[in-house]
Order: sequence, then structure tokens, then C-alpha cells
Amino acid sequence: MGRASHHSRLPWAAAFALGAIVSPPDAVAAEAILKRLRVPARIQAVLGGESLVNDATALVAYQFAVAAMVTGQFSLGEASLRFVLVGVGGVALGLLVGVIMRWIQRQLDDPPVQITVSLLTPFAAYLLAERFGVSGVLAVVAAGVYLGWHSTALSARTRLQAQAFWEMVAFLLNGFIFIMIGLQLPGILRNLSHEPLFRLTTYGLLISATVVLVRIAWVFPATYLPRWLSPKMRARDPVPPWQHSVLVAWAGMRGVVSLAAAFALPLVLANRQPFPGRSYILFLTFCVILTTLVFQGLTLPILIRKLGIEDDGIIDSEERQARLQANEAAVDFIEQKALEEHLPEEVMVRVRAEYCDRIEQLNACCQESGNPGGVIITPIYQRLQHGALRIERQTIIALRNSQQINDEALRRIQRDLDLAEARLTGD
Repeated sequence: MGRASHHSRLPWAAAFALGAIVSPPDAVAAEAILKRLRVPARIQAVLGGESLVNDATALVAYQFAVAAMVTGQFSLGEASLRFVLVGVGGVALGLLVGVIMRWIQRQLDDPPVQITVSLLTPFAAYLLAERFGVSGVLAVVAAGVYLGWHSTALSARTRLQAQAFWEMVAFLLNGFIFIMIGLQLPGILRNLSHEPLFRLTTYGLLISATVVLVRIAWVFPATYLPRWLSPKMRARDPVPPWQHSVLVAWAGMRGVVSLAAAFALPLVLANRQPFPGRSYILFLTFCVILTTLVFQGLTLPILIRKLGIEDDGIIDSEERQARLQANEAAVDFIEQKALEEHLPEEVMVRVRAEYCDRIEQLNACCQESGNPGGVIITPIYQRLQHGALRIERQTIIALRNSQQINDEALRRIQRDLDLAEARLTGD
């Protein structure tokens, strides 16, 4: 990408910065389309995981390119060693911050305060990492992954409120970034007024085409070559259909991360000279984002239909099996309680009947019925239901940890359990 964007008006270091800026794909845009069209869960998982790794790697490379441009000094050997040290150090520090923040959250029992801690976590991870000279981006990613993995330890109220809060924050930040495009674009075009608009647009389309073609050229060897070389990997992870690889290759829209990185370019160098080609980089980034979002985004549904890709039902199947096992574990818990404690017979019968009804419906592949209407929630009923919900959570977490279900199935079931607990407590 850096070589493709280099020309007389853009130095090599700035060209590599542009390459790092436009390299990470926007998984949010792809997932919004793919979830609506219900493609196989494997494809969604690949795109989500790829975005997580690529965003962090690209931003670390971006930092090195910008540093080389600002200082005018660059050594490949030193940069390679520092890249490894900065990356490993960032991940280690991020995990440490995640452990500390999780401990703080566990000492609190107030959802707004716990959500505030989660909001402060990325700032704490980033600032500490930058203070110690390691990657702030990777530190934030590591802290986020750690807290996300252990989010099952939070209360149902906290999870429900945090999900709504973070969805709103993500929506506002995405909207704010694209509002900035509209505000900044006129000034960028004024700074490039000496360049013919046709030439600028041509360069933008060429860079966009390079972004798309490089991704296509990379996806197929990265998918099939490791499996061809490793029989163990081939046995553990079978070769996916070529249609899936085509879809992954085409779902490489660029978005918020690229735009934010472009806007973060410094205005001046260490010698107080203007950053060379800054407006040019911003314009080219805008062209890549617009071209990939519009062209690839609009053609993605058509491509899915032409390739005949359909949902394989793995998530739904895993979810149904996990719900079944969780409900069966809850019934075992209720029967154990009946033997250990002298609880009112009508409460035991009612709670057990609810779970048995759910099990019958799940065995019939029907949707979960939920709690029957008109149930009077007594303290004993509430205590028994809380215990059953706790057993259900422990069961699905164990299934996730043993890789029998994926994170998406866990989140779906966990949300329903959280809602059931909220109804039970009146929150």
C-alpha cells in the first residue's frame, strides 16, 4: 500500500503511513450487512477476529511510520525489534490493567459505577502504556478482551445497562467521525486547490482499487496455504468452501478506524515544518472509505445471493443445545433443593413445571416460552428462581469455556437470563 501511494508529492514515510491508515477493515460495517443476510457464523467470526488483530497491528505500524516521518530517522532492524517489544509490552500491560479493573468492578455493586469503571479502562490502559513506551492500542485491546471474557461475572443489571450504554457510545462515536468528514472536507479541498480534481479523484480510485485487490490476493493464500502445508491443521480446521473465501475477501470495507487515524496525523514535523502531504492523505483516505463502503457495501448482498451462501444454522443449533443443557441443570438444582430444604410444594411444582415446559419446547425446536403470566412472585419463589438462573449461567459459561458453543450463542442466552432476572427482581 505504501508503494502504491508513493509519488513525488508524498514521501516514502508518509506513503507508508497512508498504507497503515487504509489497511484495517471496518468489521462493524460488514457485520451490519452480514447479520441481516444471515451468513454462516464462521464468516462472521473470521471478520470480527480479523478486525481486532488488524486494527491493532495497523495502528502500531502507523505509529512507527508517523514517528519516522516526524523525526526523519528510521532503522529497519531497530524498528522490527521495537515493534515486537512494543507489541508484547502493550498486551502484557493491557492484561494487567484488565485484571485490576475487574477486581475493582467486583468490589462494587452499583451498575452506574461499574459502567464508569469500564469507560475509564481504555483511557487508563492507553495512558499507562504510552507512559511506559509500549503500544497503547494493543494495551486497550488486551484489556477489553480480558474484561469481555470475564463479563459473565457481572450482575445481570450491570450487563443490561452496560450493553445499552456501549451501543449508544459506539453509535455516537461512529456518527461523530463521519460528521467530521463533512466538516473537514471543504478545508482539505482548499488545501489541494492547486491539484486538478480529476487527478486527485483518479489517484483516490487507484488507491481504492489497490486496497481491494491486495485484500483479494492475500485472503486466498492465507486461507488455503497453511492447510495445504499442515495436515494437522487440515484435520482440525477443514478447508472452507471457496465461496466463503470470496465473501471474506470482498467484505473489506474501510471506515472509522482509518478515518480516525488519518485525522490523528500531526500538523507539523519536529522541525516545525508542515507535515508533508497531510491534506493529500486525508483526501485519499476519504476516497478509500467512500469507495469501499458504497461499492463493496452495496454489492455485498448481491454477491452473497450469487454465491448461494446461506446461514448454516450453527449458532442457532449451539444456542438451542446450550439452552437445553442449562434448563436441565436448573431442573436438577430444583430437585436437589427439594430434597435438602422443606420448601412449599406449590412453589416447587410451579418452578419445575416452567423449566420442564421450556425443555419440551426446546426438544421440539420451538422458541422459549418465557415466564407464564400472572405468577405471584413470593420470596421463596424468587430465591429458587435466582438459584436456577445461577446454575443456567454456570452451565452456559462452562460450555463456552470448553468451546462447545461460541461467544455469540453465549451472549444471546445470557441476555435472556439477564432479562429473566430483571423481571424477577423488578429492576
